[in-house]
Amino acid sequence: MKKKHILFSTIISMGMMVSSCSDYLSVEGKLGENTQSLENIFENKEWSEQWLATAYAWLTWSNIDIGSKDNCITNFSDDMCYSDRNLEYRVFKYCEYDENWKQDSWAQAYDGIRHASIFIQNIDRNKEMIPDEIVDYKAQARFVRAYFYWKLLQKYGPIPIIPNDGVMDYNAAYEDLYIPRSTYDDCVNYIAEEMKLAAKDLPLKRDTRNMARPTRGAALATRAKALLYAASPLNNPRPTDTERFTDLVDDEGRYLMAQEYNEEKWAKAAAAARDVVELGRKGVYELHTVSAHSTGTIDNPATIAPPTHAVYSHADFPAGWRNIDPLQSYETLFNGVIFPSENKEMIFTTGQNNGDINTMIQHQMPIAFGGYNCHAMTGKQCDAYQMNTGKPFDKTKDWTGDENYVSAEEAASGDWAPLVEGVNKQYGHREPRFYATVAYNGCLWNGTNAVQSYDRNLIIWYYRGEESGWSNSGDRWLATGIGIRKFVSSRDNFKTEGGVISKPVIGIRYADVLLWYAEALNELGASTYQIPSWDGTQSYDISRDKNEMSYAISRVRIRGGVPDFGSDVYENADEFRKHLKHERQIELFAENSRYFDLRRWKDAEYEESQQMYGCNAYMSKTERDLFHTQVINSNLPTTFSRKMYFWPISHDQLRRNLRLTQNPGWTYYD
Repeated sequence: MKKKHILFSTIISMGMMVSSCSDYLSVEGKLGENTQSLENIFENKEWSEQWLATAYAWLTWSNIDIGSKDNCITNFSDDMCYSDRNLEYRVFKYCEYDENWKQDSWAQAYDGIRHASIFIQNIDRNKEMIPDEIVDYKAQARFVRAYFYWKLLQKYGPIPIIPNDGVMDYNAAYEDLYIPRSTYDDCVNYIAEEMKLAAKDLPLKRDTRNMARPTRGAALATRAKALLYAASPLNNPRPTDTERFTDLVDDEGRYLMAQEYNEEKWAKAAAAARDVVELGRKGVYELHTVSAHSTGTIDNPATIAPPTHAVYSHADFPAGWRNIDPLQSYETLFNGVIFPSENKEMIFTTGQNNGDINTMIQHQMPIAFGGYNCHAMTGKQCDAYQMNTGKPFDKTKDWTGDENYVSAEEAASGDWAPLVEGVNKQYGHREPRFYATVAYNGCLWNGTNAVQSYDRNLIIWYYRGEESGWSNSGDRWLATGIGIRKFVSSRDNFKTEGGVISKPVIGIRYADVLLWYAEALNELGASTYQIPSWDGTQSYDISRDKNEMSYAISRVRIRGGVPDFGSDVYENADEFRKHLKHERQIELFAENSRYFDLRRWKDAEYEESQQMYGCNAYMSKTERDLFHTQVINSNLPTTFSRKMYFWPISHDQLRRNLRLTQNPGWTYYD
């Protein structure tokens, strides 16, 4: 048989052995000088592992799940904004980019797909691995391949699924290599089936050394997420919907998006989420919590208990918050103080050492800590956080006047904790997730890894004239006067070499799955659907079960220190949908979720076109009332056009594949 030769990708390890999963996701693949045959590569264990590592490596860079604007521009929606020394933000928000802007994700994903497919087809020839290793590695490769397809679908919409189990015959004629786009439903069904196959051979848990390898739960959760997207309005239009994307077609004119509403899609999405929820009920997954504590330090303060509640204040989690610290339970999910393998909420992560997370954090942090101080939260997002009672924040209230600032006596009493003297009271008595996420004007930043004591535990003000306030000579100021604390630990300080602790890159966590489950159940009418579990060992009765919906929602909200939705919300599907969307906006802020949520709900046209507002960052401390008076920021452009539902396909890819069609509103090459 004629040997097919390929270029063998050399893996440059970052100082560790490639067999350790915690570091093989940080390797860097490049074309090596030597050419090896497939037979030689896959008969060697180390080379086989390196081959799979190359596939994994493309889950970083432009396909990272959470990151900075350079590699994860979709992390920014109507909730965050950034100033920049160039016009990049304007280009992004005004949709002034062209078909070739930030397009590495497509090529990198398909390179990962190719590597995973070749691995699946050839690893059985390896005699240096024991059979159990081969089974696990093959399942990992299957997961990675399907995950790349999922990332492509989420961003670009329907994409080509490579036939012949993902391996193309490059000796074939060019016209035989052209592959059309599959329908959205076909893409989702492929991903769902591949994830089921992977789940059969993936373990339930991984040890610390292999924390970034997928588990059964990771495969099932990705399957559930894909099915949820297929059920959402973007691809499941109700009879009254006028937008059905009839101009999104393949090269033969076939519709690529579903044209008719199908309620059963929601039932299938709910059942798929239920598969993961059942793992939670068995103790495989649970929401992360930190125990309540009555004493503390400046960088690890005592628990601030939510207001007394007749039920939740007198019950332990998950029935109540008596024994947990809601603020730290949420905060420590992201800031790196717990290792992913110790966090039972983490379902899938690509590791702990990705520099792009720290790049994002440096853009959030104040100048005093070596930060770039240019990632800001919008006023819309800040106002979305509820009061500590679970009631909405009153955006109409006038927050000016001395009585609306914390006095020295009030600060000393602790009644407004964690607010210090001089902070505007609109930031007081808010839900715990607010304080884990929002860097309001006058917020305490710890930065305890600083060498010098005077570089630690600083109150940061964003008034004009302050170090982190507006400056007419630079771009390192917050356009809305509202900063971001999420992902930042009390130790982080960029003024000290090695002063920032590693953060996990969260792909999927259990709270997200619970919210998917509740969302899908809510969309069901009076019917009950019998849907088999992923492995066919049982059948679920799937209906709009309010008890199951509350099971999911209450855990997320109680962990966050706010009460469950009221019975009136559960009784009304429209009202529940509105509350569910709000809950996702809060719980999943800055996790590369809202950009895609708004599109799958078809809400982006309204939400992303609203003008951005915030504090008046041009005002000084002596004009503090004007600073805290809400203003529309004309420097933060907002718009939404129909073509922004899907990312454009680059002209280079259209030239390479003549059966590939462009997304609506975007151009073909000349």
